[in-house]
Amino acid sequence: MKPIVLAAAATAAPAANSPLTLPKTLTPPVTQTLTVPPVIVPHTAIAANAPWLTHGIAGLFVISALALIVLLAVQTTKQEGLSGTIGGRVQSDFRGRLGTDEQLKRVTGVTAVTFVITAFVLSLTGI
Repeated sequence: MKPIVLAAAATAAPAANSPLTLPKTLTPPVTQTLTVPPVIVPHTAIAANAPWLTHGIAGLFVISALALIVLLAVQTTKQEGLSGTIGGRVQSDFRGRLGTDEQLKRVTGVTAVTFVITAFVLSLTGI
């Protein structure tokens, strides 16, 4: 079997006295450029002067979105399927204390309004 000769091994090794020099095409350029990162400028006066306010509203927006998801998942349907129609649930006109379903509807409505208002304000602030 013949030994494989690599191309790099076939080149002549530099002499011990001569310094190792790279060809001029492989030397890196000496010039150095300085790049400055771009400055982010807020679009509106509120975002420029009160970033705590816009970030607070954004936090309220996220919290109301998560609360709205949870509240909508917890609620029952209005008809409650076939058992509610056949069973004949009786609802009286007397309005005493609100039940849990009515309280959930009210809290969900307030959360939905909060979500829409904060979304509108955030769209105006430009963040």
